[in-house]
Amino acid sequence: MRIKLNPTKKYLLGILLVGGSLLSFTKPGDRFFEIAKNLDIYATVFKELSTYYVDEVDPKKSIETSIEALLKSFDPYTVYYPENEIDEFLQMTTGKYQGIGIILSEINQSQRISFIEENSPAHLAGLGIGDQIVRINGTLLSDSPETDPAILMKGSAGSTVQLEVLQVGQSIPKPFAIKRETVQIKNVVNAAIVRPGIGYILLEDFNASATKEVKTALIELKKQGMQKLILDLRNNPGGLLTQAIDICNLFIPKGAKIVETRGKVEEWNKSYQALNQAIDTETPMVVLINNRTASAAEIVAGVLQDYDRAVIMGQKSFGKGLVQVTRDLPYRTKMKITTAKYYIPSGRCIQALDYKNKNADGTAKAFQDSAAKVFYTQNGRKVVDGGGILPDQLIQKKPLSAFAQALLAKDMLFLFASEFHGAHSNIARAESFAVDADILEQFNAWLAKSHFSYEAPVENQVKKLLEQTRDQAEYAEFQQLLHSQTTHWKTNLTRELKLHAMEITPLLEQEMIMHYYWQKGLNTWSTRKDPSILSAIDLLGKPTKFATLLSRQEKP
Repeated sequence: MRIKLNPTKKYLLGILLVGGSLLSFTKPGDRFFEIAKNLDIYATVFKELSTYYVDEVDPKKSIETSIEALLKSFDPYTVYYPENEIDEFLQMTTGKYQGIGIILSEINQSQRISFIEENSPAHLAGLGIGDQIVRINGTLLSDSPETDPAILMKGSAGSTVQLEVLQVGQSIPKPFAIKRETVQIKNVVNAAIVRPGIGYILLEDFNASATKEVKTALIELKKQGMQKLILDLRNNPGGLLTQAIDICNLFIPKGAKIVETRGKVEEWNKSYQALNQAIDTETPMVVLINNRTASAAEIVAGVLQDYDRAVIMGQKSFGKGLVQVTRDLPYRTKMKITTAKYYIPSGRCIQALDYKNKNADGTAKAFQDSAAKVFYTQNGRKVVDGGGILPDQLIQKKPLSAFAQALLAKDMLFLFASEFHGAHSNIARAESFAVDADILEQFNAWLAKSHFSYEAPVENQVKKLLEQTRDQAEYAEFQQLLHSQTTHWKTNLTRELKLHAMEITPLLEQEMIMHYYWQKGLNTWSTRKDPSILSAIDLLGKPTKFATLLSRQEKP
């Protein structure tokens, strides 16, 4: 009896004999024949390399490299997780990891603590932001630049990691033995009443506990008298689709459509509705987004916009309208693969890049604004697809100057804050601290003594101009003229700092507060001085303008 194979079984059988003869049911031109043929070629190439290449071939490293290159050719979100990276994958989805509660960053050619979880094992042991990790379990990091400190820090809860730490303000490293624990990464990192009657929730992630944390924050803020809400999704990279759906359900009524996924595997296509009673469908809301608001965070912003449930404020979001699922692979490996696009209630997909049709250099093409389709919210307001969520009220964000970018790129603000913290045990409380003229002067003096190098755009342009006119007859005279005006165009750090003081001051304030008061202090600073939060507070104080933004009827 002849057995009819479904496409999946046919494909699996077709690759079982890779490296050997091809199955008889495939034929040239058939898709599955091409798959089997090319896998056979690949296996033979690897066999030849392994046998004859002049140096020993590491099969694990070689195969992982080829898999990564393969997946990278599709999109940045289709990713392979080898066995040694499964913990990282689980951390992203569950929000839990086993460690001591710090983030290490390479700063000034050393490994420094750039973030510390309050009440974590590291914090309780006395470590702080800016501290330099010198050794981990006996390994001297300066002698092992190829070693990933994160791997050395790994270990099961209950085990101990041995550290040698040069703390800020100290000259001799100190040993620490810190017991690892299971650390829960918070999704809601700030929930507070920021003005009378106005609540604020900062949601930074969408791991498995996101909905629970937002719901808890909402209930608590209502108890404290919240009558209006700011939901901050800026810089939120997204996460689990299920959490985005459930968070939307907190604000829209049961039965309302939230999101639909459409892909090649039809049986995986699904429409998701709000399954539970909402917590709050009436409280006026502002949702803050920016160009780093992505994926699940864009679903929440887009759904609330489509139902006219909130005013979206800020900058255009990132534009990730793709859905990934995780597939288990052999030997405890996994693959996250893009399987569908998602569509929010108005019918739009906000994907900004077309990974199927790429530019000549291999980069994905951006969907053109001219090709954007018009959709409508529940109240008939126009919205468009193909490039992120466009806010109802834009907040123009001035790009950082070249000087500020250089300071941040070389971690100069971080390094100054660390040194300042080492020399001064206290600063004013987070709710009142401000970088004044005296601190700016100290920063200026410190910068002059540091190894910071910077060339102002005007100096760069003058040098280019001199180079371009070198072969001209007037060059000598021109050169003499420019050199006589050196003080006007030659980079001067004191002048640059004075020129950009308004821009540098808040950046330095944030860095110093983070060193002294961690995330909690930074939250306090933000609700006092962050321009976007202040704009949201201002809008919520103008009910007529707020209502007008949500009620414009544009649908024909």
